[in-house]
This record gives sequence, structure tokens and C-alpha cells, in this order.
Amino acid sequence: MPYSTAMNERSASYHLPVLLPEVINLLVTNRKGIYVDGTVGGGGHARAIVQKLDKTARYIGIDQDAEAIEYSERLLVNHPGFSLHRLNFAEFAGLLDELNIRFIDGLFLDLGVSSHQIDTADRGFAYGRDATLDMRMNQQQSKTAAELINDLSETELSNIFYKYGEERKSRQIARRIITERKITPVTRSGQLCRIIDRAVPARYAVKSYARIFQALRIAVNDELGNLEKTLEDSVRYLKSGGRCVVISYHSLEDRIVKTFFRSQANPCTCPPEWPQCMCGKKATYKIVTPRPVTASPEEIEKNSRARSARLRAGEKL
Repeated sequence: MPYSTAMNERSASYHLPVLLPEVINLLVTNRKGIYVDGTVGGGGHARAIVQKLDKTARYIGIDQDAEAIEYSERLLVNHPGFSLHRLNFAEFAGLLDELNIRFIDGLFLDLGVSSHQIDTADRGFAYGRDATLDMRMNQQQSKTAAELINDLSETELSNIFYKYGEERKSRQIARRIITERKITPVTRSGQLCRIIDRAVPARYAVKSYARIFQALRIAVNDELGNLEKTLEDSVRYLKSGGRCVVISYHSLEDRIVKTFFRSQANPCTCPPEWPQCMCGKKATYKIVTPRPVTASPEEIEKNSRARSARLRAGEKL
């Protein structure tokens, strides 16, 4: 199927919160506690969560997107104990140190790209419309997707497409990009989709669009590295009984979250044949969700983005 500029119908809201009741039930263990929302976005989850908290509680919202901060600020301005900070969630530890907060009761992450970011054409996140290949969640950072496409080598591009997009035709697409950019820089999503059309069979094109755009977005924003750092820092800042709740939307993110919780719940590195643990490593988390929580058919019908959502939660010991 060739590239099309057809647009999805724009949502009336900034971003519909996914798995909202499940997030609240798993995250809020202390109504008077301190909570960090590392991906506050349009404030959908935040607004519902703070309504469940006591007036003495603190809710610290973080987002690297200026538009998300502006929107959430208007939405939550009247809620006591709520503050907003324009940062990457991987910087939450430094923020807590600045605020002289030693421990928190909960950390929430709703990963990926928001509906608003997808619907904003000039951000370049969506392949279904022609736009500048930007893809920066924080528009203050330097490197855009277009710069990666035009600056990286064929091998580097191929590795990004395969590692972050799990694209089987990564080499062919990277090779075609190198050929095309010698003629003219690749700066638009429409150009990139037409390049993909020439590198993969037509029946696979749409899936390849999605994989390549996902891979570029992850690379531009270092999403997986930031997730790993944030999870590691959660061990230090969550108090005993505090929860870390994460919603992911693709297998790479979900695998990192699952692996982290499992490694923290069972950190022993002794050979399995040893009769008892000798390494002395102690568990720091217990797994609250043995299997990922997924959206109901009713929620998916109302919000198609919920279809790929996977929620996992761990509790600090």
C-alpha cells in the first residue's frame, strides 16, 4: 500500500488516559503521600489521581514537552500540592534532590508518544501525513529525526531500524535512504514513506512505516536508555510499600520493565545447582502484576490506542 496523506480523525481531548482505574488502584497506596508522574502529558491520569489524594499530598508532574506542560498547568492549576517541571523523566532523581524529597510513595510512567503529539502534524511523529521529520519530544534538544537520517551511515541507520523497530528489511531501507539522500536531503515524512515503498513489498509497507517511525522516535529521544535509568533510580527513591507503575506500548519497552521487576524481585546470581544463596543479593521489589494488565474490549472500542497498552507494577520492599 503506497504512502497516503490521509489523516486520522483528531481527538477532541489532548490525550485519553489509558487504563485509568487500574493505574489509580495500583499506584495510590497512601492518600497523603508523595507521587511522581514522569509523563504527565495532558494531565488525564494526573487529574484523576490527585482527586483521590488528600489535600496534604504532593503530586509532582514531569514532562519534557512544553505543550504538555502548558496544557496540564491549565487543567490542574487549582489542585493543591501539584507542581509541574519541564524535564525528561530520567532526571526525576535530581529534581527530588533539589526539592529535598528523600522518598516517594509512587512513580508513574505512561510511555510512548501522546495522541496530541501524533495529531500535531509539524512534530513529524505520524507517518499518515506529510510533515517535517522532527520527532523530538523535547524541542529544545538538538538532533531531529531528519538529522539522524541524513547524517548517520548505512550501518548505523540499519542498526537503529532493526534494534528499535525490529524491522526485517532494515538493511534494504537504510541502503535506499543513502541512495536517495545523495540526490536530495530526506527531511519530510512523505519522502521517507516513499523510500520505504521502494525497499519493501507493497503488502508490508504500512507495518514498515510504523516500525521505522517508531525506531527513529526511540533513537531521537533515547527512550529506552531513559527508561532503564529511571527504573534503576526508582529503587533508591521509593519508600517501602511504594509502587512503580508503568504503561508501555511496544515489546521493547515492556521487555525492559518486565526484566527490571524480575531482576529486582529475584536478584540472586548464584548457580541454580547451589543449595543456598551465597551472593547475598537481596530483593528490592515484589511483583504486583505477575502478568501485564491490558485494556478491556470496552476501553479499546472507545480508545484504539489502549489496544497495545501493557501495564506492569512493582512494590518496593
